[in-house]
Amino acid sequence: MSKIELLSPAGDMERLKMAVAYGADAVYLAGTDFGMRSFAGNFTPEELPRAVEHAHKHGVKVHVTVNTMPRNDEVVSLPAYLEQLQDAGVDALILADLGAFTLAGKYAPKCQRHVSTQQSIANYECAKAWYDLGATRVVLARECSLEEIRTIREKTPKELEIETFGHGAMCVSYSGRCLLSNYMTGRDSNRGACAQPCRYQYALMEEKRPGEYFPVFEDEKGTYILNSRDMCMIDHLQDLQDVGVDCIKIEGRAKSSYYAAVVTGAYRHAIDDIAAGRPVDPVWRDEVDHVSHRIYSTGFYYGFPGQYTENSRYIREWQVCAIVESCDENGLARCSLRNKFKAGDVIEAVGPDTRPFQLTVPMMRDLDGNDLEEPRTPQMLFDLQLPCPVPPLTILRRSVDLSAK
Repeated sequence: MSKIELLSPAGDMERLKMAVAYGADAVYLAGTDFGMRSFAGNFTPEELPRAVEHAHKHGVKVHVTVNTMPRNDEVVSLPAYLEQLQDAGVDALILADLGAFTLAGKYAPKCQRHVSTQQSIANYECAKAWYDLGATRVVLARECSLEEIRTIREKTPKELEIETFGHGAMCVSYSGRCLLSNYMTGRDSNRGACAQPCRYQYALMEEKRPGEYFPVFEDEKGTYILNSRDMCMIDHLQDLQDVGVDCIKIEGRAKSSYYAAVVTGAYRHAIDDIAAGRPVDPVWRDEVDHVSHRIYSTGFYYGFPGQYTENSRYIREWQVCAIVESCDENGLARCSLRNKFKAGDVIEAVGPDTRPFQLTVPMMRDLDGNDLEEPRTPQMLFDLQLPCPVPPLTILRRSVDLSAK
């Protein structure tokens, strides 16, 4: 059985470079049109070829989302856009609309066609139908269980690849088909602009008492009517591989470059451990707790996940201090500041193929060689002596509780 593919999010060039450096086999991203994450940053027509070139240089494939449902006035521009994606060297297109899927076969025939999770594929007949139409991969509905995936694998052509989500946020609505955002804010979740109203804190207001807000309680802790946990399958990758999953996807094109790096790195090492027949090193399981997340679950893989009612807040317990731009053989690192920290602080370093380690920050130096106790200007460059050499894009972080109270 071949090693499961790791597909990581790349909301912009910085996040793409992090995902590539930290071990993604492929990245998924969007151009400026027809993508389901309009606030992710995304790639202009000028940036996209550079993104593809960088990924391919490191042996990483590029999948581009074309997964909105175009309207009549939009579909006219789709052929030229598809040709542009093919010319940029994109490896695969992630499509949801049948018309867009058909046009992709005509105007971007060199690109593989993957069917988006927006199509809610949850049975083998649907998967086979898409294969017969020319799909090389289907991204299954997140509501599928492991046993349902096993059956889909057994009853579909072996050439059809199966992709599932392995980590990240889960929508409270079936396969993301939610109208709340559009109704409440005018931002359409199915056209890439979800305002995530399921994350809001709600109260009750009576029409004749405007401005008087009454709390809504499910229990003594409050209300979590729309509360959903995040998915985390890092402890169950062997089960995903055993039922025939070819690729796991990390959700999060709108999330930070730190998230893209750390989660990609954790899953990279876990997948490699499994492929080598080794127990998964627990340090990598611990890494997924170092990013902003809600309480984890295993989604629908082992049955209905149930509702978590302890709280509805994100856990944020780590902050990025700096990114290593370069480092010599003696561990002298040139760093770029992200958030304030100072000499004497205890921080951690984690990098591409580098286990996290702790250090006490020594006195630093500015670019003129002057002692620097605390770098203060965002993005400023400074030198920091590390206890060992590390690769570029290593992250320096410190423990600080930023969780909402």
